[in-house]
Amino acid sequence: MIKSHNLRLRKWTDLRWARSFPLLRRFLPLVQEDLGHIYSRGLFKWLVIAPIIGVTTGLVITVIAEVILKLMWPPVLRFYLFHHWAIVPGIALGFLITGLIMQFLTPDPNEHSTEEVIRSYHEHGGEIDMRPFLAKLVAAATTVGSGGSAALEGPSIYGGAAIGSWIWANVRRFNVTPRDRRVMLISGAAAGMAAVFRAPLTGLVFALEMPYRDDLAHEALLPSLVASVVSYVTLAAFLGATPIFNFASSGSFSGTDLVWCALLGVVIGLAAMIFATTFRRVRQFVVAWPAPHWFKMTLGGALTGLCGIIFLMLYPGQLVPVGANYEAVGMILDTHHTATALITFGVLKLCATIFSLGSGGVSAMFVPLFLSGGSFGTAFAELAVQSQNLELYAAVGMASFIAAGYKTPLAAVVFVAEATGGHAFIIPALIGSAVAYGVSGDASVSGDQRLHEGVRNHELPNGKLMEKEAEWSNCDRGSAEDANRGGA
Repeated sequence: MIKSHNLRLRKWTDLRWARSFPLLRRFLPLVQEDLGHIYSRGLFKWLVIAPIIGVTTGLVITVIAEVILKLMWPPVLRFYLFHHWAIVPGIALGFLITGLIMQFLTPDPNEHSTEEVIRSYHEHGGEIDMRPFLAKLVAAATTVGSGGSAALEGPSIYGGAAIGSWIWANVRRFNVTPRDRRVMLISGAAAGMAAVFRAPLTGLVFALEMPYRDDLAHEALLPSLVASVVSYVTLAAFLGATPIFNFASSGSFSGTDLVWCALLGVVIGLAAMIFATTFRRVRQFVVAWPAPHWFKMTLGGALTGLCGIIFLMLYPGQLVPVGANYEAVGMILDTHHTATALITFGVLKLCATIFSLGSGGVSAMFVPLFLSGGSFGTAFAELAVQSQNLELYAAVGMASFIAAGYKTPLAAVVFVAEATGGHAFIIPALIGSAVAYGVSGDASVSGDQRLHEGVRNHELPNGKLMEKEAEWSNCDRGSAEDANRGGA
């Protein structure tokens, strides 16, 4: 279909039909040159390929969301809240199953989720091994469904990216190039993110920001946009289009609030820097530890459960810093909690995330950072500002922690607007996110994010030049090898 369309397009742009008209013959070269330039990138193929990625990803994410959020986590959460003693052994058992799956059913138990997608984008030309695809999705379900401090963004981004990479291998006859595989990888990741959070613009922006700490994957803009919208519509047809974290807001703020939001960005930026550095160190230690992967995971699950037990002992109730925690947003905003309780929740949520994902849990930490930022922002409003506009500072805290932790400031602000319905807080969220992003420096929870590819040598810090040159050399060599393999 795509090839025949391109042939018709070339026939049209040849404009041979117009040569019988003397008046038009004078303008044929200029018109042909303009049309050839306008359609030189072959954008029409994405109008077919991107919807295929979007529909396929949307259906897969719908199944994942139904299984984890409706069949697994709700009954597990109810059981934990009525039997606190079961939290530690329950999560440890779920993580044991995850560890066994990853150790024996995947080639590398430490490669999964967003890190695998980013590494594939930079080092493997967008290629993802599909053989352990189902095993990794099941491992994600046991990680999140048993109470790991994570949510669905990990399997959704990985699942969508893997689908995009797989579709590339099956549409080679449609005039796609080896370079297009990276584009389809990012488009699938965008579709997964858009579907799971019912936020198509967030999926688009996050996927474009994800590979870099200070740049965008510009080449994937159009296909990611189309795939995100189609994936969102596909999931919404089954599960509805209501914002997943919807909460009411007054929509008003003052100039003084903006100053306080900037200060909150400083606090969140420092917290995110400490968290990201700690997580990366723990992750490096766990990967290098020679113990069996299932043992690392079991220990991580027990420590995750311990965080939940400690919080419930200090603050009995329905709020607990383990599991997918979608319900925690409403609890933080609609139920009164002391500033001390909110800070404790945020700290223990971050600790549980380190234990869950640092030990090898299969998912990502978008929602944990979101929740921790929301709890810190609400506590900041109560302690420092003494404001009744808690939703404003919760939204700013959410956006700021995501911006600083993942190095995705635009996606963080868009996510708060789309997923919470708090569109009126975009300006304060932008201020807080920008400050938090700057204060946290290059600290990122992802070890595979790169600086933008166009960075100049003299802009690099002393001592990093040779390291970056070697990194570029490896990247270029890997891209060449992938191109040759694709051409074969």
